[in-house]
Amino acid sequence: MALTPQNNDAFFREVDEELRRDELLSFWQRWGRWVIVGVIAAILAFGGYLFWQNRQQVAAGEQGEQLASVFDDLAANNTAAAEPKLAELANSDSEAMRAMARFTEADMLLARDDLKGAAAKFGEVAGDDSLDQVYRDLALVRQTSAEFDTMQPQAVIGRLQGLASKENAWFGSAGELVAAAHLRMDRPDLALRVFQDIAATEDVPESIRQRAVQMASVLSATATGSGGDAAPANSAAPAAGEEKNGE
Repeated sequence: MALTPQNNDAFFREVDEELRRDELLSFWQRWGRWVIVGVIAAILAFGGYLFWQNRQQVAAGEQGEQLASVFDDLAANNTAAAEPKLAELANSDSEAMRAMARFTEADMLLARDDLKGAAAKFGEVAGDDSLDQVYRDLALVRQTSAEFDTMQPQAVIGRLQGLASKENAWFGSAGELVAAAHLRMDRPDLALRVFQDIAATEDVPESIRQRAVQMASVLSATATGSGGDAAPANSAAPAAGEEKNGE
């Protein structure tokens, strides 16, 4: 008796399924053990990653609490308790925590009027290749600020020239120091231009922009009153308007 098309389809499906079972059985007999090993290894690796991630989060939480404890100690003028905690955090695996601890150590030296020691500490951070460039740039600005009175103006400008640009995150702070160096060199015209650029840059913190607006206004008025040639202060005007709108 001949099979109908419907029976043919059912027969071929059954044969196909049987072949698939045979192929899977053969594959499993040959490779099954290694598949299990691979799956277990993947699970263990993923579990290890989750364990590591959890440890990192726990460590970050513990270190955050330790840093908060440091600030509590400093608020209570208990530097003796803060110093060993900072020394430990300064060797943290977290670069942000490591940088924060070392900045705080330098600030403690500044509070003691130890400008030389603070500058050295900031210099260590600035020269640490393991830290992100943004921390190193800030450390260079802070180092220059601590050393400003003992540096030649041209040396200040040379050191911060790359940071005193609108593209840099620390343009406001670096620019103020560069402008101050220009003033020490008796170049108010150059200082005015820097202050105008700072005042017109929206990314600069508002407090720094306000100082820049004031300095640009004073320098422009001084130059006008003395009949000297100076760049017009109108580039600072938008910042002054924006300041008013922000009130």
